[in-house]
Amino acid sequence: MNDWVEEIGLDPTAYGTHTMRRTKPTLIYRPTKNLRAVQLLLGHTKLESTVRYLGIEVDDAPEIAEQTEV
Repeated sequence: MNDWVEEIGLDPTAYGTHTMRRTKPTLIYRPTKNLRAVQLLLGHTKLESTVRYLGIEVDDAPEIAEQTEV
């Protein structure tokens, strides 16, 4: 992965496999605010884990989750 990151001109110390794992769920969450979908994609058993993982406000999570149907 380091070689690929270097080839596109980025600092390989700033990227890793975990960065790649986090990218797609973050891109899904931003426009949809669908925490449940992201939770399922990541395989988290607790919604709180997904909230922490995405770095969103914990106070907003229950309200957003209630508004989201899966």
